[in-house]
Amino acid sequence: MKVLVAGATGAIGQQLVPRLVSAGHEVHGMTRSESKQAMLSRLGAVPVVADALDQEQVMAAVGQAQPEVVIHELTAIPDTLDMRHFDRSFALTNRLRTEGTDNLLLAAQSVGARRFVAQSYFGIYARTGGPVKTEDDPVDTTPAKEQREVLAAIRHVEESVLGATWTEGIVLRYGGFYGPGTSIEPGAAQVEMIRKRKFPLVGDSTGVWSFVHIADAADATVAAVEHGRRGIYNIADDEPARVADWLPAFAEELGAKKPMRVPRFIARMVAGETGVVMMTELRGISNAKAKRELGWQPAHPSWRQGFLTS
Repeated sequence: MKVLVAGATGAIGQQLVPRLVSAGHEVHGMTRSESKQAMLSRLGAVPVVADALDQEQVMAAVGQAQPEVVIHELTAIPDTLDMRHFDRSFALTNRLRTEGTDNLLLAAQSVGARRFVAQSYFGIYARTGGPVKTEDDPVDTTPAKEQREVLAAIRHVEESVLGATWTEGIVLRYGGFYGPGTSIEPGAAQVEMIRKRKFPLVGDSTGVWSFVHIADAADATVAAVEHGRRGIYNIADDEPARVADWLPAFAEELGAKKPMRVPRFIARMVAGETGVVMMTELRGISNAKAKRELGWQPAHPSWRQGFLTS
């Protein structure tokens, strides 16, 4: 099967491409940087150079590859986020999720791609009801003001892909990535923040986070390419966890002091409403559907074992 991976040089792309190649697929890796063509060749992909925000370049790249499946993993998330100006930190990623998605869908339709797989995020769910969400649960329609554009861009990806009647649209709501190339690996930004006690507990810290090792996310994506059906799949490990549980446990694994605890109003001044929401109201996700329908099992079933062995 011919597969084009847009965002092939990102953290998940670098895990995904060799897995697709090993599974016998002909993989074309799309990058906007000519200097990354050698990396893609080493990973086993045919390099294709295109700026995802340039419709003509995307049409040419997809036309050259003639893929049966397009995988959309385009993001441009900085290592350090300005939580008070969350949308600003995600400005380019928001464009990739709106303009980039539209360009990829148009190009995929022009070559008759029969499947389109796109990255989404577990934090899209409504912050009401139980702590763990399934794919049937509603999304958040009242996000914090600093992340309205982020959530709108994610909804654009999902609605556009699922609404494309000419192809089989599949949306993967990934948990928070950890492992090689992510912000949660030894020496990376979030790890150092925890080590230096710059990642505090906020209020009761009952927000629930779901994580997934980057390699497990790639395995799930391959499974979606090969076995997925139109719809949404949550992709995360087996243990959604409250911030009050996972953050102190991770600090202990690092040999760091316990995280400081700050009240909501202090956190709101420093990290904005988005930071408070993520620490106190976020909902985790169930991976039951992905296991059942994709035949996928995470090799790292819990962040407890995975964080420092990644």
